[in-house]
Amino acid sequence: MKKIFKTLIIIGSIIALVGVFEAVINIIPPEKVVEHNVFIKDKNASRPMLAAHRGGSLNNPENTLKAFKAAVNNYGNDIIESDIWLTKDEKIVFSHDKSIDRMSDVKLFDNTKEEHLISDYTLDELQNFNMGYGFKNKNNEYPYKDLVSVDQVDRKDVLKANDLQILEVEQLFNEYYVSKPDLLFIVEIKNGGEKGYKAANVLDDLLTNKYPNYKNNVVVGTFHDEIAKDLKANHPTILRGASTGEARDFVLTQMFGVNIFNKADFVCLQIPTSYNLKGIKFTLDKKTFINRAHRRNIAVQYWTINDANEMKHLAKLGCDCIMTDDPELFNEVFK
Repeated sequence: MKKIFKTLIIIGSIIALVGVFEAVINIIPPEKVVEHNVFIKDKNASRPMLAAHRGGSLNNPENTLKAFKAAVNNYGNDIIESDIWLTKDEKIVFSHDKSIDRMSDVKLFDNTKEEHLISDYTLDELQNFNMGYGFKNKNNEYPYKDLVSVDQVDRKDVLKANDLQILEVEQLFNEYYVSKPDLLFIVEIKNGGEKGYKAANVLDDLLTNKYPNYKNNVVVGTFHDEIAKDLKANHPTILRGASTGEARDFVLTQMFGVNIFNKADFVCLQIPTSYNLKGIKFTLDKKTFINRAHRRNIAVQYWTINDANEMKHLAKLGCDCIMTDDPELFNEVFK
């Protein structure tokens, strides 16, 4: 009996020590990543920030100037969200895909290839294609499919006038640099390896030398570990979003209540509401994640939310930003 009692005391002591340990590490104020983070919404704001995903791909041809203009000028978009790729002549342009096949009319010119890669064309060559060609609106119509013909002499001029050419990053910065100095940007570098390093250099050069007032308005992310390391090592003044590995570590340390050991140095945590790993579903739309991130001055942004009830739910949790393909719906929810 004494042996059992002694064992129970030892087990109880261990449990108590673990409890005290967790309490202590969660009481200690964590170190802030940055003193002021513009991606954290104002406490008095009536809604989360709106980030029209790819400019709002359900409302307008994605990643075009037409889409971004509508998002900013018509829907009150707070954050431009998109992906960037490097062209053959080392310009950076907005596109979700590495090729232009899904959205453009490139196959009317050349149907001999499966994919027409952005990296195989110069910016000038890319601007010849209609980036609204593949857009289908909510009425299942293709409003820009017949905007220009293949052999049309003024083809480029018509596409430019309708804001349906492929969009260079510098062009968008220039569009709003004076009129919207507080506009924010979420940019993902999609190239890996040497092209990804070059894309990071081009972006940093643009922000440092041409658009310095946007330097702290742009957060850069990537799914490539080598590009994430390059951003940290060679572009320390660029604000970073969490890489896949960094987001995973943040989530896991929060789940186990040991987030004090997490050395996150990113300013934005961009996550879905849930994540499946080897058949196990992790729910990420939790107030505890948001609160813990805010203690570090890290903004929490959820993607890609196209459901009204889900938008309301995330807003109640106190998230900073909702990325959506449907800014029109977002406005209806929060009007």
